[in-house]
Amino acid sequence: MNEQEYTRRSQRPPKRRLRKGRIFLTLLFLCVVVVVGYGITQYRSGLALAEDTKVKQEVFTGDSVQGEIENYLILGIDTRGEEKSRTDTMMVLSWNKGTNNMKLVSFMRDIYADIPGYQSYKLNTAYYLGGVQLLKDTLQQMFGLPIHHYALIDFQNFESLVDILAPNGVEMDVEKDMSEKIGVSLKQGVQQLNGQELLGYARFRHDAEGDFGRVARQQKVMEALKEELLTPKNLLNLPKFVGAAQGYVTTDYSSSEEMQQVLKMLLKGKVTIDKATIPIEGSYGFQNFRHAGSSIVIDVEQNKDFLRTFLGIPLE
Repeated sequence: MNEQEYTRRSQRPPKRRLRKGRIFLTLLFLCVVVVVGYGITQYRSGLALAEDTKVKQEVFTGDSVQGEIENYLILGIDTRGEEKSRTDTMMVLSWNKGTNNMKLVSFMRDIYADIPGYQSYKLNTAYYLGGVQLLKDTLQQMFGLPIHHYALIDFQNFESLVDILAPNGVEMDVEKDMSEKIGVSLKQGVQQLNGQELLGYARFRHDAEGDFGRVARQQKVMEALKEELLTPKNLLNLPKFVGAAQGYVTTDYSSSEEMQQVLKMLLKGKVTIDKATIPIEGSYGFQNFRHAGSSIVIDVEQNKDFLRTFLGIPLE
């Protein structure tokens, strides 16, 4: 074999590797195009679904963020076609962006509260009187709690979002038979609940635990939805879910900011949620008021001290 033939043969394998590399890159590019195309299509589909259902934008001035922790005021309302409504669900979600850990605090709606500019009334009346901003101001006046952002969702829209995110239902261990005034009948045991059923579960309160039991179930639902959001099986549902959320959820974030926050949480992986309820045990009593009805009268300072420790942030 002469030197020229040897050189020619030695050059063939790199050409084959080059062709394989081009094929791989081409296939990778096509996969990216398909994934991006699917995501955009599903996102737009979600936007279209929620186009005519958006809750009106609220006037809101959030507190400036100090450090890694941001607090989100999460509100659930039942408009039932009415212009004004009270908040049925009031939570503050505290997210430590450094650790990706979250703390969820539920506030009982019947807490007797000093509402700025009005007489004292039940806490859920603050939203009825002055929207998100007045409810934020009321919580801040009582507990010194900084609130940076808000998210507001109507219950009917909640049902739709659940069905988009988890079309096969959300696994929930229903602790007893439930049906009274929730629009669905639920049987005791582990079940896959659709959006309407999950909402009914979260709103049930006609038992010995009353509103305290309902708040515990609302927190249980939030935990379950967090798991659905992070599970790989629902990954393909996320673009449509995020698109629909633009209309179904009202927030002070822009659309791009909402997506950034969701992506941040997902990319950081595992999320833990610690939960608490205000008022804490041993810090409240019940009292009947002529203008407000049966209300929960709380020891504000005792609950404020608890929040300071639980959230790990200074309170005014």
